[in-house]
Amino acid sequence: MSFMKKNLLISVWMTIATTILLGIVYPLVVTGLAQVLFKDKANGQLISQNGKVVGSRIIGQAFTGPAYFHSRPSNAGNGYDATASSGSNLGPTSKALVQRITQSVSAETTAQPVPVDLVTASGSGLDPDISPAAAYYQVGRVSRSTGIPEDILRKLVEVHIVQRQFGLLGEPRVNVLELNLALHALSQQKTVPSR
Repeated sequence: MSFMKKNLLISVWMTIATTILLGIVYPLVVTGLAQVLFKDKANGQLISQNGKVVGSRIIGQAFTGPAYFHSRPSNAGNGYDATASSGSNLGPTSKALVQRITQSVSAETTAQPVPVDLVTASGSGLDPDISPAAAYYQVGRVSRSTGIPEDILRKLVEVHIVQRQFGLLGEPRVNVLELNLALHALSQQKTVPSR
């Protein structure tokens, strides 16, 4: 067998072996371990109610009614479209960005400063969380729409604040879907659920 044929044969066998090992065996092993060790995370951290999936802890949803806490704006497709995840790529000097933010701020009916995360989209467009300031900012509107007293809604927000991981990573945040599900339960029970 010539040197050239031998090298070609070795190359073909290595391609087949690495394709099987790294393209089939390795992904199956990693997927299997993820399902055993981190089942909730591996399956998208889905939230179910009454046997029906209502959303995910890690992908935001649009809430627009006045009786709900609103998420931050999304530039992903038509809003929170996971297949079109992206930011707007508009820079701070962009007239389109300034105009959109100005419209969002002017739509707010309170004299308080609007928290920045209620008028700007996240980098992915799928952010499920808002800042505690953004959640507290919306308490008045939600209270007027639901009839639930503001102090009870503030307590509800407070129990849904997730602090920094290990006390230093990230920022305090509130998952909007979980907060709205608790709000719905509260409106049904008229008591503050504990976490």
